[in-house]
Amino acid sequence: MKSFILHLQDATHYERIDQVTSFVGQDDSGLFGILADHARMMTVLAFGLARYRTTDDRWHFLAVPRGLLYCIDSNLYLSARRYIRDDKYARISQALEEQLVTEETALRSIKDSVHRLEEEMLKRLWQMGRGEYAAL
Repeated sequence: MKSFILHLQDATHYERIDQVTSFVGQDDSGLFGILADHARMMTVLAFGLARYRTTDDRWHFLAVPRGLLYCIDSNLYLSARRYIRDDKYARISQALEEQLVTEETALRSIKDSVHRLEEEMLKRLWQMGRGEYAAL
């Protein structure tokens, strides 16, 4: 069976995985699969799980919070801010859920900070406007 090379890269490390026979991922248009000799392509993976199969017929899982996928000349490149790789679906699913909760908490905190900043800016603008009218 034909195979290709999967290159995984995040902010802190790089892995090369040889003998990959298929890759299944998801982008904004839906699920898709890649086999050896796939045409050149590029897409952005959606937040979630992807998987790939090696020549030993085993599936391996990747948790990816969005990432750029680029396929060219029997090489598949996945670049992401970070990724988690595991052979067990249950572990990777749990890791993805924990990561999602952590990111949602951080996002909520950022949104709250922006909201407080907007309120403070409006308050200051109101005070400045009040001061201008008082001078007239």
